[in-house]
This record gives sequence, structure tokens and C-alpha cells, in this order.
Amino acid sequence: MTTTTRIALVTGAQMAKPDPETHLLVAALKALGIAPDVVAWQDDVDWTAYPLVVVRTPWDYFQHLDAFLAWSRRVGGLTRLLNPASVLAWNSHKGYLRQLASAAIPTVPTLWLEQGCADSHARLLATGWEQVVVKPAVSIGGIGALRAPLSDAACAEHLQSLVARGDALAQPYVDSIADQGELSLVYFGGRYSHAIRKLPKAGEFRVQDMYGGTVAAHEPDAEARALAAAALALAPAATAYARVDMVRHQGSLVIMELELIEPELFLPYAAGAAGQFAQTLAQALRQEQEARHD
Repeated sequence: MTTTTRIALVTGAQMAKPDPETHLLVAALKALGIAPDVVAWQDDVDWTAYPLVVVRTPWDYFQHLDAFLAWSRRVGGLTRLLNPASVLAWNSHKGYLRQLASAAIPTVPTLWLEQGCADSHARLLATGWEQVVVKPAVSIGGIGALRAPLSDAACAEHLQSLVARGDALAQPYVDSIADQGELSLVYFGGRYSHAIRKLPKAGEFRVQDMYGGTVAAHEPDAEARALAAAALALAPAATAYARVDMVRHQGSLVIMELELIEPELFLPYAAGAAGQFAQTLAQALRQEQEARHD
């Protein structure tokens, strides 16, 4: 490849926090002779100019979901989009966890509440969970999530406000998060790359850094590797990048989230991770160029 080979790395026009790692991927791609442009999905761009468009950090997509998914379908019809539009659509609503559970993939127990649900509080009380986390079905980074005792009036009010605007879900608070945190396994091209453990600050249930969470490199065991692979296998198409988040609930590892749209991949925490991701994208780019020349 020559330095005239350009690809797009997609970000968002409005970011909840600074992007801590795309510069590492940019450097790794340039070392392979690929010139990446970092552009927002909302930008007026000739997407056909790029043989490869990689969705990386559009951290505002959930606020404009219909427009974002329409964009992904359009761009996916013009050039090669990674991850594919079908994966983005599937992963954009946390209802995909239902599919995982129905396929016998262990997940955090979940109560699903559709938009406009008139008896959401009664259904929540019926779970009998002592501490609960309620959150919107379309969101990122813990935005809109609330932890509270089941009987707390604030919990009922928050849940009512969520279902008034969209689908929501409730889960029992997983108390192992306080001392064991969340485990995240990262994959490139379907192959395991590295893992990290995220711990919340004292008194917080969210592990993201914007809430004071901390991150450390981690070596996952066979149980974690097997669970992540089984969950990722249910995605509707192959993925160029993926992050599988899990926690320990009642003694067993369970899936918390599959992150297939815009996950932070924690590239600084594993030597060679940015290069591995760049190699995966370079291979996809070669495949696309070869297909165009056939």
C-alpha cells in the first residue's frame, strides 16, 4: 500500500469526553502506508472516496439513533463499512441481550420494559430484587443509569421518565462490581487481543472513567475467553473490532454488554494492540481493493 491509500475513521460531532486512543491507531495505520482521516459521521463527506470506512468513536450516535443508522445503511451501500450496518443496528438497542439469553449465553438477569409501559413500577417491584439498576435501552457509558433500592421513590420516578421516552430495562445490582469490577475482552477480526479490568471508585456503581473508574491490564482465564467467544459468535455478521464486557454474578461470569459500535478498546493497555487493530483493517482494505478490481 502507498500513503495515497486513505480510509475514514468515524467519530462524532459532539463528544462526551476526549478520545484517548484514536491517535494510536492513526500512527499504526500510517506505519503500514495507510493515511486515515478522522471525520464525524455527520460531516458532509464523499464517502465513496474511501474504500474503507471504520466506525470508531461516534459517541453521540445514541442521541440521534435513527439518523445514525440511516447513515450507516447509506454508507454501507457505497463502500465497505466496519463494523457492518447490520451489526450496528443489532447492537444499538440492548435488546440483543435477550437473544444472547435465549441462546443460553449467561447474562445479567434483566426486566425489559417497552416504551409507554403503564405498569413499569409494579413489574419492577415484582422482581423482588433488593438493589436495582435501571437504564435506557439505547445509551452508552452509563448515561441515564440509576442505582437505587427497589422501593425508592426516586427509582420509580426515574423508570417512569425512561419509559416515557423509550424502551428501558432494569437489572439487579451486581455487588461484585464494587471489588471485582467489570472484565472487558477485546477482539480484532474475531481474534482475541487483550483484556482489562475496570473498577469503580468507592461508592459508585459505574466503572467508566468519567465517573472516577480506573483501568488495569488483566489476563482472562479460560472461562472468560469461552464466554466472550460464545457471545460474540451471535453477532449478525463478522466484526473487525469488538469488546465483550462481563461481571461475576452469583459466582459465575455473565455478559454485561457486547460493545460493537463505538467501544473504547483500551489500546494503551496492551503492547502491540494498536498495531494488531491496524493489521486487521489493512487486511480488510486489501480485500475491498481486490474485490473492486475483479
